[in-house]
Amino acid sequence: MTEDVHLSAERLILREHVEHISPQEREWLDRHLENCPDCTRLAGATGQALQSLRAVSIPLPPALASRTQLRVYLRAQERRERERGGWVLWTSCGLSCAIGIASAPYVWRAFEWIGHRTGLPALAWQSGFAMWWALPALLAVAIVLIDRIEAKV
Repeated sequence: MTEDVHLSAERLILREHVEHISPQEREWLDRHLENCPDCTRLAGATGQALQSLRAVSIPLPPALASRTQLRVYLRAQERRERERGGWVLWTSCGLSCAIGIASAPYVWRAFEWIGHRTGLPALAWQSGFAMWWALPALLAVAIVLIDRIEAKV
């Protein structure tokens, strides 16, 4: 037999204890174990080692379970608050875009009128309009960044 067959058997033996193997893999492994004493010893030793580990008692502090439950509860509460904040942010972004699109022609005319009345070059008042359009997005990015920085602290 080749070394690949033994390596496959070893992998199946280890996988069998961590996750389930398919019936076809189980059948192949049983046939292989009937003919291979080395892999049979490995399977037995692996099973005994896992049983020994399950039998070991590890003393834990009495308050560990309650502290863990409290931390899990606090983390879940924090995540719920973050999700609510995300919903508000997405809603405000959507409203901002809708209002921006609806008001864009009027704001364009207002910037154009102010530009002509003050004698500004077209590039200046058009840049002002672009800044007006980008301002809500920049504010939203700033809010998200501030929120993430606060979450890390």
